Amino acid sequence: MSDPGTTLSKHQVTCGDGLETLLNDPQDPHDPYETTEAHLERLLGRALNSFDLPDSTVERLGTALAHSSALHSSHHSASLHRTTHRHTYLLADGSALSLWELVHNAGRDGTEQHELYTEESEARLAASRLPTGPLQGWTAERSDGRVLDEDDDLGLLSALLARPIPAQPRMYVPDNSADHARRVLRRAENADRPGERTARRLRLAFAHHITQAFGRHCAVEGGRDAGFTLYEHQFLLLDGSEVSLWEVEHTATPDGRHMCEVYEDEHAARGAMESRSRVR
Repeated sequence: MSDPGTTLSKHQVTCGDGLETLLNDPQDPHDPYETTEAHLERLLGRALNSFDLPDSTVERLGTALAHSSALHSSHHSASLHRTTHRHTYLLADGSALSLWELVHNAGRDGTEQHELYTEESEARLAASRLPTGPLQGWTAERSDGRVLDEDDDLGLLSALLARPIPAQPRMYVPDNSADHARRVLRRAENADRPGERTARRLRLAFAHHITQAFGRHCAVEGGRDAGFTLYEHQFLLLDGSEVSLWEVEHTATPDGRHMCEVYEDEHAARGAMESRSRVR
């Protein structure tokens, strides 16, 4: 069941000197007198993507005086357990800053994993990317009832990869888009990722739109399942021009870990997915 918008009725606000009101970090029912500094250290330390946080955000968090944590939403099914928490910090300049923590069991071995985001929309997008069904033991059939083999699976994937993206209206959102582009390029692990020229152009981005163009699981090396997802990050620049980055997320790695690759055009991105799916 999914309960978006569910919040805790009690919150914890812990100050650096140990003062606190009634509440606990929903993820860590530890010492209620824990300082905000220690809370932040644990939060950043357990997040798989803490390196993606903007440097300016991390610097501001260094001035946090107090914090409050609350459960924002939850989803629990037979294969997926997912919760989203909002951590809000009171800073020395009197302003407030929030981090959105996504906690889920969608990793390779089903262990609990943590991710951090500066915007609720980013946390929602990350949550939508999580698989909602089992990644092991599924089978598919031909129209005549015979079970598909690996070659059939590759053929189906190739056909799907060749499909054009359906036309969709571009709804650009001004939301620190230059920094979003920087983070997309930063997490790319492929050697042929976009270079400095593209990075310089994207510093002029002031709005962006994200579209999921493809998503599927298929068998790769050793008969294990791997997930493939393709996203188009569309950016509107200050000079009125548009630039797209094509991000491939997959688990077709030797150890099954999550990997991101980024390309400047759709053809190269789809070619990379097809190539990764054929690794045996």
